[in-house]
Amino acid sequence: MKPESARSSSLSQRAYEMLKKKIVALELPPGSIIDETVLREELGIGRTPIREALQRLALEKLVVIVPRRGTFVSDVRLSDLQHLAEVRLTLEALAARLAAQRGTADHWRRMEAVLSRAPWNEPVTDNEQWIEIDQECHFIIYEATHNVYLQDILSMLYALSLRLWYYALSEIGDMREAIREHERILHALRSGDGDQAAQLLQRHIRAFHEKIQKVMLAVPSV
Repeated sequence: MKPESARSSSLSQRAYEMLKKKIVALELPPGSIIDETVLREELGIGRTPIREALQRLALEKLVVIVPRRGTFVSDVRLSDLQHLAEVRLTLEALAARLAAQRGTADHWRRMEAVLSRAPWNEPVTDNEQWIEIDQECHFIIYEATHNVYLQDILSMLYALSLRLWYYALSEIGDMREAIREHERILHALRSGDGDQAAQLLQRHIRAFHEKIQKVMLAVPSV
């Protein structure tokens, strides 16, 4: 790869990561138009890397590119939650079974270290730290499958689910029990019990989606 191509790829990745974070955390709200000129000024990145990043985000269902109209942040719909649940319940269970078979002691040490950061005895002021712990635990499980296709798909689905989580965050409340569930999942994975890990992970995801569904059903505009 030529140096200029490498630089362009690096800028595209940077634009992708920054835009994805803004969309998932609702800094760019659902349905809003994405102004490329504003982004270029804000991120200090040229037009081409930003457009490459937007193409990737369109493939991941986070933005919609409408010819001659512009690029919009994807809307948040109750049907999205239902469809994500259908897919995640199946694929996360598959990931748990594969991770129990293929995961290494290093994976489970890393997951244990992530869980050790949980501020169990501190008052809950916001859920950001808990969200970060949840995400890292899931991503370690995905990595432990040693299946890059499954890892990529689940990472994409997690980002879509996380955006819905942010949407309902103010109503969700304390996330301690959700993180406690990861301790039980870790124990099953470490023991090589794929079926138990799969059941626990499905219960974890189902509870998450049910909480968000209650919030979304209470919002008439969704």
